Amino acid sequence: MKTRESGMPDEVFWTSFFQPAEILNKLGLDSSYRNVVDIGCGYGIFTIPAAQIISGSVIAIDIEEQMVERCQKKVDESGLLNITVQQRDFVANGTGLTDKSANFVMLFNILHAEDPVGLLRETWRILQPGGKVGIIHWNYDPTTPRGPSMEIRPRPEQIQEWLQRAGFSLVEHLIDLPPYHYGVVGLKLN
Repeated sequence: MKTRESGMPDEVFWTSFFQPAEILNKLGLDSSYRNVVDIGCGYGIFTIPAAQIISGSVIAIDIEEQMVERCQKKVDESGLLNITVQQRDFVANGTGLTDKSANFVMLFNILHAEDPVGLLRETWRILQPGGKVGIIHWNYDPTTPRGPSMEIRPRPEQIQEWLQRAGFSLVEHLIDLPPYHYGVVGLKLN
């Protein structure tokens, strides 16, 4: 099952919105992290930089076969050996990862899914105590050049509430990620 309005824009257009290493730094990702999961990895725009920053490995998961193939191609071209790319319907079936197997999870532009709290609960399940979830989403602004419809686009306050319902504590309530995004970071205490 794809997430609602999950069509990806052209890769060049998409990448123009982001400075991945800078964004990952703002979300607190650094070399102390060993087990990172990128849920909804798309083209791998954040997967590759995350693998270059951390001291361990990244598991990149996407629902769409085409996205998995594109991400895998980038991984192969990068020469990085610390990335595994998987195709999996994480919306319907979860990540398939074991409990407490990650210490940082990336949920970027994905919480307009049908069950965002369910996805956050799955994230909580795979995170170790002390692990963090970094979230990026489109600003709640109809003038953005892309993004899910306003009917399903979450406001920052909604994401904060969903995080707390899923068991997380808020670390970073709102991080401005211009030109069109914001970030939130949650912490799994136990």
